[in-house]
Amino acid sequence: MRCPRCGCEQEQGLECRQCGLIFERYRRADVRPAGIAVAAPSPWRDLLLGENASSPETFSLVLRALLLAALMLWGLTIMWATPYETGEAPGFLHLVNTPFHEAGHILFRPFGALITSLGGSLGQLLMPLVCCLALLLKTRDPFGAGVALWWLGQNFIDIAPYINDARAGELMLLGGNTGQASPYGFHDWEFILTELGIQNWDHGIAWAAHLTGAAVMAVALVWCGLVLWRQYRASGRS
Repeated sequence: MRCPRCGCEQEQGLECRQCGLIFERYRRADVRPAGIAVAAPSPWRDLLLGENASSPETFSLVLRALLLAALMLWGLTIMWATPYETGEAPGFLHLVNTPFHEAGHILFRPFGALITSLGGSLGQLLMPLVCCLALLLKTRDPFGAGVALWWLGQNFIDIAPYINDARAGELMLLGGNTGQASPYGFHDWEFILTELGIQNWDHGIAWAAHLTGAAVMAVALVWCGLVLWRQYRASGRS
């Protein structure tokens, strides 16, 4: 048989082995009184909210709800408790992000000195973005994709103090020196903004990065909340 949603060929079963569509639920939804027009389901709505996916068990729903609550509280702390002007990285996630930052320098090294310096920050942003797309498109897990999107927003906020420090050079860098005590080019954002001739824009760009991160985190939390609510309703416990 062929799955009516993703077209995957497979033997008769309860759900699609590729996209997780519950066949019986699909058949029930397709049965309607004659003469009543029903709008076709939106593939984007299904992808982003997982409407036709199997509902998680009660224990899984509770864990996801607790995770969402923790991300909300943690996100508020990251957004407002540590302003980017202080030059302090927001929490232990900075240690998690650092390996991806350093890997970004290596990944973008073939593209020249300027892109190599920018590659550190790009590496921080690309990793959660790749995770988000993989969870959404490959595993069809919109809640997990929303958590990865939250991490993407956190990385924008994580980068903001580094950008803000471009002129001051007071932030302690990975090698144990500050930007002022390091050779030119060691401080990524000092080098980037100086080479572009916009070093005086450091505070404005840092503010924009922080604001972007906060907005992305807020969108991610709303997305996760919608997915969780629909999963709760679909489970029949509402």
